[in-house]
Amino acid sequence: MTNDINSRRLRLGMVGGGRAGSIGGSHRAAARMDGHWEIVAGVFSRDAAASADIARSLYIEEARAYRDHADMAQCEAARPDGIDAVTICTHNDTHFDIACAFLRQGIHVICDKPLTTSIEKARALVERTAETKVLFAVTHTYSGYPMVRMAREMIAAGELGMIRSVQVEYASQYQAAGVGEDDWQHDPQRSGPLGVVAGTGTHAHHLAEFVTGLRVESLAADLASLVEGHRLDDHAGMLLRFENGARGLLWNSTVAPGNENGLRIRVYGSRGGLEWDQEHPNHMRFTPLGGQSTVLSRGGPAASAQARRATRVPAGHPEGYLEAFANIYSDIAAAIRIPNRRSGDMTFPTVLDGARGVAFMFAALRSAQENGRFVSLAYGAVGA
Repeated sequence: MTNDINSRRLRLGMVGGGRAGSIGGSHRAAARMDGHWEIVAGVFSRDAAASADIARSLYIEEARAYRDHADMAQCEAARPDGIDAVTICTHNDTHFDIACAFLRQGIHVICDKPLTTSIEKARALVERTAETKVLFAVTHTYSGYPMVRMAREMIAAGELGMIRSVQVEYASQYQAAGVGEDDWQHDPQRSGPLGVVAGTGTHAHHLAEFVTGLRVESLAADLASLVEGHRLDDHAGMLLRFENGARGLLWNSTVAPGNENGLRIRVYGSRGGLEWDQEHPNHMRFTPLGGQSTVLSRGGPAASAQARRATRVPAGHPEGYLEAFANIYSDIAAAIRIPNRRSGDMTFPTVLDGARGVAFMFAALRSAQENGRFVSLAYGAVGA
C-alpha cells in the first residue's frame, strides 16, 4: 500500500457526526464529492454500539471503529496507513480536547465552528497548531460558494472602491417554537455561554470578514433570549466597526418564522455595491455607482477565476450547500498535498479564522453584559 499522498486518496477520520444530527452526513458527502478523501476511521457516538453500527454502514473495518478519540488518535498515528486528517463535529465543549489529541500526533484537523468555548482555549489551539506545523481548518462552509468567492475577488480588485458599509444577517426559524430540554444548543455545559451567536452568528461574522477582506475591530451588541425556556441567546443585533472605518450591522436570530437559512450579505463601497443570499446562492447582484444593476450568475460568462474554479456544472444547473462544503474539503486536500500553499492566502478558513470567531462571540457577550457598549475583538497575539 502506497503512502504517497499524491498518488492516493487522503484518509479521513471522524469524531462525532452520528445520526442524531445532519452535520455528520454533510461532512461525509462533501469530503467524498471530488474524490480526494476516503473515510476510514471514526468515533461516531458516545454510545459504543451506535458508533460501531454507523462505522459498519460506512464500510469501515471493525478495528478502526474506536471507543474514544484519544484511542483513535494514538492508534491511527501508529498505523502505516493511518489517517491524514480528522474531522471534529461534536458538541462545542469537546472541540478543544479532541483537537489537542490529534495535534499531539501530528494529524491535520478539520473542526466545526465555533472553534472553542473560551478565548484561552482558542489561543492555545492557535499556538499548538503553529508548534506542530499541521493544518487546522474550520468549516465556515459558506465561504465555499462560488459567488461568495467572486464577491471577495471583486472587492479585492477594487470594483466596489473603498468599502463603507456592510450589512450581514443570519436568520432562521428552527427554534421559534422552543426547544426540548435535551437540545444541547441551549445547554451552557455543552454549547458554552452563547447560543445563536455561537451557532450561526460566527458564520455571519466570518462571511463579512471573508468577503470584504476587512476585520471587525469592535462591536456593540444586544443579545436576548426571546422564547420561554431558552437558556441562551436566540436573537442578536450588533453594530460593527471595521478596521478601515467602515460601519456594519449584523442581525442574527433563530426565532424568525419564514426564514429557513437566511444568510445574506450586502456590501457598499465608493464605486458600487453587491448583494448575495445563501438561499439563492447561484446569483449575486452588483450595482456600479451610477450604473445599472446586474445579476451575475454562477457559471456565467462574467464569473471570476475563483468562482469558475469552485464551479462544477454549467450555468442554470443549481449548485448549493454540499458543493460549497465540498470546495472546502477539496481546498484542504490541495493544501495537504502541497504544503507550501499554506503560507499563502488560503481560501478555506483556518484556526486563525476560528479564533477570530471566538473573539467575536465573547466581544458580543461582554458588550451585551455592559449595556451595549463598543468592545474590541482583539485578544492578545491571536487578535492581531
